[in-house]
Amino acid sequence: MVLGALCGALLGCGGSGESATAEPVATVQEEQCRSAGWQRAVVVAAGLQRLVLWKAPAGWRGAAVVVMHGGGGSHTNFCVANVALIAPQVRFSEQALARGFAVFLLDSHDQVTDNAGRVCGKIWDDEVRTRGNLDLPFIDKVLGELIPGQRPAGAATQTFLVGHSSGGYMTVRAASGLGERVTAFAAVASGDPYGWTRDCTRRPGDRANVAGAGYDNDTGLQITVPGACSAPSFANERPWDGATQQRKPAYRMFHHNGDGINDQSCVQRVRTQLAARGFPETAPFTLAGGARSADLHYWLDDYNAAILDFFAAHPP
Repeated sequence: MVLGALCGALLGCGGSGESATAEPVATVQEEQCRSAGWQRAVVVAAGLQRLVLWKAPAGWRGAAVVVMHGGGGSHTNFCVANVALIAPQVRFSEQALARGFAVFLLDSHDQVTDNAGRVCGKIWDDEVRTRGNLDLPFIDKVLGELIPGQRPAGAATQTFLVGHSSGGYMTVRAASGLGERVTAFAAVASGDPYGWTRDCTRRPGDRANVAGAGYDNDTGLQITVPGACSAPSFANERPWDGATQQRKPAYRMFHHNGDGINDQSCVQRVRTQLAARGFPETAPFTLAGGARSADLHYWLDDYNAAILDFFAAHPP
């Protein structure tokens, strides 16, 4: 798969109404997860039935971790590994549960469109648009209703967000827009959701369930390009969600500096924007080594313990 197509596949809305669509049929992968003890929840938001798989350790007393997968993927990527590529994500969930966290896996939808109305496919609604956002109402219900409704008396009340690629962009949007509900967040291999635009024109090599590519708003460069997000100024940064919120959750970025899909300059751009708005940062967890490539964009085992350590450093 060509680099630009893979970027579109991993990174990534449509209109909203209040009538919910039919409840989605479980996939084979979801059934595998449920056989392993994961529970299904369906959340109605922005007129869509949205899926969550969640699991808590026996005697749940720890905090909750909300996970958002990469574009073109599925929430099941974090609970069943039928291919080796996603095994590190499943190991993240296993390690989180072993350390006492309850884990909530959110699934993206396939109703996302770009500014011209072209269907982008199964990605997160991570870009600022003139229409209403599909995913913020969903995440808000998970944080404000689903998790509190499942959390047993006496369990820790912290809630952490983590997302990969398009899910990382969405994590930044959710943490800024819904900061009162978020303790801290981690974004993996991602950048600034307020500083980029996705063009979902379908191109040769695009996967069937996702199309298009992302471009920095100020340089105009595709985010796969080295230095793509290194603009001298960010005049085209879109307005941030939650501008009047008092709470600014702590955060940490996780990435490989050889990432050939989301250039490291795009990580720096979002750090600059978060710092300008008063979000407290733990220094980024940056991996190095090897030639720049698309393979270094994927979720890696090296991130797992470091993400959980970061969350554990934020007690009640």
